[in-house]
Amino acid sequence: MIFPRPAWEQFRERIAAMPLKDQWLKRLFLGNAMDVEMDSTGRILISPELRAATNISRETLLLGMGSHFELWDKATHDAKEAEAIAAGLASEALQDLAF
Repeated sequence: MIFPRPAWEQFRERIAAMPLKDQWLKRLFLGNAMDVEMDSTGRILISPELRAATNISRETLLLGMGSHFELWDKATHDAKEAEAIAAGLASEALQDLAF
């Protein structure tokens, strides 16, 4: 997940306020967070550790998710998306969505 600074600060506060039983979840989000800077062409460097942990290889997708972005390995995203559609999650979630 990639957050603009204001959205990250709100998310970080929500994670930090989680109960003690969720310490590992807190460690995953807060312990692996890092500040990154864009280069002159608007690119960011994802650390080798985060790329390895998320199986990000050469082809990626950057998805806008409202308050944040998700960075995905394209093959992993495509497989997860196909699973969600096959499981009917898309139609289930759309039942409560008004257009």
